[in-house]
Amino acid sequence: MTASEADRTFAPGPDAAGLSEAEAARRLADTGPNEVTARKPVRLHRRVLAQLTDPLIMVLLAAVALTLAIGDHPDAIVIGAVVLVNTTVGVAQEIRADNAVAALSALTAPHARVRRDGVVRDLPAAAVVPGDVLLVGEGDVIAADAELVEASALLVDESMLTGESVPVDKEVGTALNGGTVVVRGRGVATVTATGAAGALGRIATLLDEEREPTPLQRRLAALGRVLAVVTLALCVLVFALGLVRGLPLGTMAVTAISLAVAAVPESLPAVVTLALALGARRMAARHALVRRLPAVETLGSVSVLATDKTGTLTRGRMVVERVWTPFGSVDPSGAEHEPPEVPPRGGGPVSADGPRPATELLTVTSLCNDATLRPPDDGASGGGGTALGDPMEVALLAAATAMGCPSKEELARTRPRIGEAPFDSLRRRMTTVHSAGGGRVLVCLKGAPEAVLDPAVLSDPPDALAAARQEAARLAARGYRVLAVASGVRDDLPSPVTAAEAGLALLGLVALSDPPKPNAAATLASCRAAGITPVLITGDHPATARAVASRVALLGGSETDDRVLTGADVAAGRVADLTSVRVFARTDPQQKLDIVEAWRARGAVTAMTGDGVNDGPALHRADIGVAMGARGTEVARQAADLVLTDDELSTVVAAVEEGRRVYDNIRRFLVYGMAGGAAEVLVMLVGPFLGLPLPLRAGQILWINLLTHGLTGVAMGAEPASPGTMRRPPRPPDQHVLGGGAWQRLLVLAGVVTAGSLAAALGARALGRDWQSVLFLALLAAQLGAVLGLRSRLFTRKNPFLPLSVLASALLALAALYVPFLSSVLETVPLDEAGVGLAATCAPLGFLTARSVRTAYRGDGSAGASRTPELR
Repeated sequence: MTASEADRTFAPGPDAAGLSEAEAARRLADTGPNEVTARKPVRLHRRVLAQLTDPLIMVLLAAVALTLAIGDHPDAIVIGAVVLVNTTVGVAQEIRADNAVAALSALTAPHARVRRDGVVRDLPAAAVVPGDVLLVGEGDVIAADAELVEASALLVDESMLTGESVPVDKEVGTALNGGTVVVRGRGVATVTATGAAGALGRIATLLDEEREPTPLQRRLAALGRVLAVVTLALCVLVFALGLVRGLPLGTMAVTAISLAVAAVPESLPAVVTLALALGARRMAARHALVRRLPAVETLGSVSVLATDKTGTLTRGRMVVERVWTPFGSVDPSGAEHEPPEVPPRGGGPVSADGPRPATELLTVTSLCNDATLRPPDDGASGGGGTALGDPMEVALLAAATAMGCPSKEELARTRPRIGEAPFDSLRRRMTTVHSAGGGRVLVCLKGAPEAVLDPAVLSDPPDALAAARQEAARLAARGYRVLAVASGVRDDLPSPVTAAEAGLALLGLVALSDPPKPNAAATLASCRAAGITPVLITGDHPATARAVASRVALLGGSETDDRVLTGADVAAGRVADLTSVRVFARTDPQQKLDIVEAWRARGAVTAMTGDGVNDGPALHRADIGVAMGARGTEVARQAADLVLTDDELSTVVAAVEEGRRVYDNIRRFLVYGMAGGAAEVLVMLVGPFLGLPLPLRAGQILWINLLTHGLTGVAMGAEPASPGTMRRPPRPPDQHVLGGGAWQRLLVLAGVVTAGSLAAALGARALGRDWQSVLFLALLAAQLGAVLGLRSRLFTRKNPFLPLSVLASALLALAALYVPFLSSVLETVPLDEAGVGLAATCAPLGFLTARSVRTAYRGDGSAGASRTPELR
């Protein structure tokens, strides 16, 4: 709508002149620009410091200092590189995540039409101030919160703020929210709030909170603290025992420090980073883009999936699902409009010469309709069309097209519109008048059943009207939006048009809804099978929420509460335990936060899906925020940890499987790496009591550490998912990273590797071989056998890097004996076949032990652990 059109449309009121330019400038100075201010960015050095103060990273920094102290510069460089990469990746992730609030500014209208000094001006949205007279028309993005003072058939899409799937009619005196979009009509409003004081600004304050650590970060931090204490204790113990046995002070100092370095799985951050990066890459191939790398693993911990309705469980567009006439019902399956593609004529199962009453009804809805379906151009490369107008009217046109009714262009030629009474919230119906030829006119009417099924409007007998009211009530109870349609022929054009709204004939009813996606119910069933509780949180009407929840089997289970709670119920505290309810409707952003927090307070790991600005705070607060990539707002995408490029909830389930795979691999590495470290420690502690005075040299310990924790350890991060990954419940949120029987497996494996290695060394001594070199090779062989034995899919070809890394490590182990330079540095001696054979027997020992403990100790008393298979 142009400024001149607006001026002609609305008669001048007492404040029609608007603010003066001087007053507007004063208010702009007082309130500031109409912009959402982003929070002050965190300085780079603070981000780096936060990464370096992680307990596990601090242990690695101490390891760097210790290796430098003993002159082992190569190991110091490797460990330092791990710290550098980990810190760089972490800082980069934080910077990307902090763009959420800034995206709100892009949603505000770039320009606005305001009336100042009696003249309509086109201004930047940032210049709008409280008290400005704002003019809005079809297609406009509303520049600021305002109160409507004049309106003509104004319809506003508020889905990005409220989650309401259907545009809202606006009357004089109602509020307009900044950032929402005018779908139809025009209006004049007085601005009430701008910038941070408006709806977008209030949501921005909810987003302005620090993120909490992910479950994996918390678990690894706890492990880092334990490792720091244990490492220090080992240093002191080994050093003291050596001095007691009369060994040189310098030798024991170097040995103690080397052993401490070996006890710390310094490649753990590298393994975690690689596993997360590979997981993110695999998720991207499955239409899930990861914005924060730790989110990959957190998905595997999810126990509650809080999902939005519109566009997530449902298709995100209105569809005609039922056409009822006094002669029967028709289900125009396939008659929905899927932007940007226009359904082909006669494309549904109902043929072009299908039920005449239904096609007559849909023809009338095409005439009494202001929407437009534009088919694709013949030469268009994309092959798609576009839809403009009210989503319900678009759905009516699409249904008519699919059932073979005349196109709107054809109807415009044969039945041109010559008069109309637009829909308004008082009459709740729309009437159009069309030329019918021979001087006669066709009256078409559609509207709310209670406004149409009235004897004052229709001439049908009372029993027919009663049957229609009963059917309309039945359809409404099932969550449909219902329209009644009527028509009639007049001899001349009525004046006014509303005078024609009498004596019409009822054609029938149309039931519309935003239906569930075909795979929605199966996806939620998959969630339950994986131990994930689905919860629906929407801003839509309670009846609509209940209908969708019932159709996807979210309600009706014996173990769930079948109530549909509203946001007002949440705010009033009418339900003591919010986690007992599975469906919430009419919720605002703060109430969504309250629901997410209630689950988190119970110890659940929550994933929240959404696409609107109203979902942003909950996406930010949840352990995992999941945004729709195709139809979602930029705010939702920036606030989320995961963005679904296909907008399919089933992609979340696939991402959960990937997250579980990542966590399983990290735990598998911990069992392997820490068992090897523990075995080295035990060898150093027990060996002297068996007559092996200094079982291993410092360089030998570090070489074992490099080959086992380095090459093979990192390769473990790429292992495929275990069988049955999605048929077990999520791990308990409070479970230690080595819980669920992992620490028992670690100790058994460490004990067997220690015993086998020491037995090989004693055997070598008895045969007159160099027992220290045999012990060195035996420890390596046992650990390389164990890493293969811990695989969940023993002969899988999905990760060839692991067997190749084992082969490379074995060759480097032999190089330490037979390459003169390495042999000199590591103080080893070449072994004959008997010596190598003794050491090699430890490889199958490690392999068989790992295969045996892989499925042992499944329960440790924590909830759900008894159902947790393998190394989880």
